[in-house]
Amino acid sequence: MLAAAAAAAGAQQYPAGALYVVATPIGNLADLTLRAIHVLALADAVACEDTRVSAGLLRHLGLDKPLLAVHEHNERMAAKTVIDRLARGERVALLCDAGTPAISDPGAALVAAVRAAGHRCVPVPGASAAMAALSVAGDASHAPACFVAFLPSRGAARGAALETLAHSQNTQVIFEAPHRIAALLKALAQACPERTLTLARELTKQFEEVVTLSAAQAPAWLAADAHRLRGEYVVVLHAAQAPPSLQADEAECVLGVLLRELPLKQAVALAAELTGAPRNALYERALAHKQGGPSPR
Repeated sequence: MLAAAAAAAGAQQYPAGALYVVATPIGNLADLTLRAIHVLALADAVACEDTRVSAGLLRHLGLDKPLLAVHEHNERMAAKTVIDRLARGERVALLCDAGTPAISDPGAALVAAVRAAGHRCVPVPGASAAMAALSVAGDASHAPACFVAFLPSRGAARGAALETLAHSQNTQVIFEAPHRIAALLKALAQACPERTLTLARELTKQFEEVVTLSAAQAPAWLAADAHRLRGEYVVVLHAAQAPPSLQADEAECVLGVLLRELPLKQAVALAAELTGAPRNALYERALAHKQGGPSPR
């Protein structure tokens, strides 16, 4: 395995005195890339969220490296240890328990400290639960996709976050723990029952499950099988459907009213927003009116 990784990834330069931010498997051990394996083999030390988890991964690869615990409770303090090693010219690999470090996992404060100290941070990309779920959601809208990660666990902060999700028109990617998934789906069913959800459970693991359905249907789907209350979830709240456009003559009528009160560009922009009609077509119609053509009704 190490030889194959070196053959595939070894031609690239791997500077000393750098922090390598390495994505780890999110479920299936084969999620680990050959480049990640090669970097771990080169590393002088491994900074990790949980030393027990990372030790198991390294054992599988036949590697034995010094492990430095870097988790949410000691991240800033541990940065000094890592920076001291980098100053000595060592390569340090940063791992989290699953997926890409510093993306809804510890690591961001360490990366910021390393950069502030003048050392290089090298991304070694790989598995990402958010991207995996989004890739199979089939959300064909052109709205932006927003990475929400974990919502606040309780209280007013959670309620406010759910309110924001329900009213956003964009695609939202949410992480949720198994003991809170039922409450999340119930809240979404109440707040935006018509929106589409993709629920991705246990991604890349043996019992992976992905389903797309309406928010209104989601609580019943979850309750239909007790096994669905096990495992981490990625929830993709699809972008809201655009409201149906008015007929062309209705849109033209709205444009005519606005042109009597507003500058051309402002009237066109507002008419497009109100009616859903194409802005370019409205603009051409407004120009024709200004140049002496038939007035929009």
